[in-house]
Amino acid sequence: MHSIDVKIRHMKKFIIACSVLLAGFAANAQATAGYWQQHVDYRMNVDMDVKTFRYTGKQELIYTNNSPDVLDKVFYHLYFNAFQPGSEMDVRLKTIADPDKRMVINKGTKEEPEYESRIGVLKPDEVGYIKVQSLTQDGQPVTYETKGTILEVKLASPLKPGVSAKLAMDFEGQVPLQIRRSGRNSSEGVALSMTQWYPKMAEYDFEGWHADPYIGREFHGVWGNFDVQISIDKEYILGGTGNLQNGDEIGYGYEKKGTKVKRPKGKKLTWHFHAEKVHDFAWAADPEYIHDTLETPSGVTLHFLYKDNPEIVENWKKLQPRTAALLDFYNKNIGPYPWKQYSVIQGGDGGMEYAMCTLITGERSFGSLVGVTAHEMAHAWFQHLLATNESKHPWMDEGFTSFISDLAENEIMERNKPNPFENAYRSYFMLAMSGKEQPQTTHADRYAENMAYSFSAYSKGEVFLAQLGYVIGQDKLMETLHRYYEDFKFKHPTPNDFKRVAEKVSGFQLDWYLTDWTMTTNTIDYAIKEVTGEGEDTKVTLERIGLMPMPVDVLVVYKDDSYETFYAPLRMMHGIKDNPYPNLERTVLPDWAWAYPTYEFTINRPKSDIKAIVVDPSDLMADVDKSNNGMTFE
Repeated sequence: MHSIDVKIRHMKKFIIACSVLLAGFAANAQATAGYWQQHVDYRMNVDMDVKTFRYTGKQELIYTNNSPDVLDKVFYHLYFNAFQPGSEMDVRLKTIADPDKRMVINKGTKEEPEYESRIGVLKPDEVGYIKVQSLTQDGQPVTYETKGTILEVKLASPLKPGVSAKLAMDFEGQVPLQIRRSGRNSSEGVALSMTQWYPKMAEYDFEGWHADPYIGREFHGVWGNFDVQISIDKEYILGGTGNLQNGDEIGYGYEKKGTKVKRPKGKKLTWHFHAEKVHDFAWAADPEYIHDTLETPSGVTLHFLYKDNPEIVENWKKLQPRTAALLDFYNKNIGPYPWKQYSVIQGGDGGMEYAMCTLITGERSFGSLVGVTAHEMAHAWFQHLLATNESKHPWMDEGFTSFISDLAENEIMERNKPNPFENAYRSYFMLAMSGKEQPQTTHADRYAENMAYSFSAYSKGEVFLAQLGYVIGQDKLMETLHRYYEDFKFKHPTPNDFKRVAEKVSGFQLDWYLTDWTMTTNTIDYAIKEVTGEGEDTKVTLERIGLMPMPVDVLVVYKDDSYETFYAPLRMMHGIKDNPYPNLERTVLPDWAWAYPTYEFTINRPKSDIKAIVVDPSDLMADVDKSNNGMTFE
């Protein structure tokens, strides 16, 4: 079947090529009737002691209640409190079957590991904490209580709909040793990775409060504006969220061309950042950062901050034009990046996205450096523009990000893979066959194992989009992404919001797809059950073995090396996708109702003319058993 395989590979290339449409799609519709979201404006002044890794802060927060509800309490996140012996994060590391290897010490062997939590052995001057010292509402003291990583606040006066309140706070913090995402003195020598470092207002939406403890997963935040001043020893170079307001004073590559930097006297400098329409604020600092900038045609300035390490400098220099190409790709295939800067910063562990920046480890091969940057930068769209609740729907940000970044890398790194999503499909199949899969509706903290979470959020989430292209057509998929961006940028979309956008763009009914793929562990398995000759015709019997419904494409290869396709729409879709192979003749068959386990159709040629029949030549349908998807004939 070598020639057949080649033909199918060409079909895959055509399908994937169709998924990279560079034209925009206009959409003026509002998100959802009656939609509302809260708003917060932060003003913070922070003073950092780089010797003790302690800091003090003053925060003035204007919180606007746009909900229809009267609020008598609010909640804050105090994320650094997770990095203390006995915290929920510490206990989870000790009790989960497969703890995050970055966060544990193996005191056993590779064959018989015995893990010890790195949090559990932290000394008092190594732990993380955020301590609230005073808090008022419009000048009146409020009652508050710290419960692990959550601050519960009983308001002095109930906050009515449409009313704002000023919450003024004094707080102090200690930066933990680098263990997960944030911290001090990373394994690569970065001094400060300041993420989830400040008292952060929890989100309140149509579902209520999302005051989730920090156990190890990701985040959800309130849209707003940040004005942040950070005082730190003048040797330190900073980068992160927001636009620097005093670059001429700071220098270090931030000054305007042609200016002379006159730094104020004293041991410290104050860095002043401002960011609008974001839901988080992160920064990193190190005295040895190299700081490069690159202006892009779209008007966005790219910043690169990385250690002055001869072993990594070349890769970080080569990364810069590739990052500009990634920005251009995402602008064209999702929607315009709306802020004036984006920073790629060496820090943290692995890679993690934040507003207008990412922190990544820098001691990598060039391919790995591009790969992690591609993924984390894509999160600027799928999380920092389209801000899903990552605790409840991690597959929406991780899966969508993985989908678009795999497409981007395939083009920018000239990999030319026929199916750039093949690794995601492979991981999903491993999950589906493992017996450990949980529905994607599982809260991110409640997966029994980290493996199941990762494969579900990243791989199965990516397959959700790639397979949707199979269902509705690649052009409709990319149009859906554009319209999703237009309808829900700077909002908090839910899975149903995305499904409704896809329905409006495609004209199909897709509730079955969202339900089975995300709310169950039902699998897809379609087979060619039987092929029989009936004179000058051939009867094909297909079988649905798995519980999840799908429309079915069938490729027929004839012995004269001609090709033909047949398409059985799924009845509950109430629609027919365009021919994904316009150069081949396609027969649209009567729709297939899901309850019928078998389906028959006729080929108007004798069986003796047929060389092979293949279900889903694109390989974009996540069929868990492909051994029954094809038949060949002598």
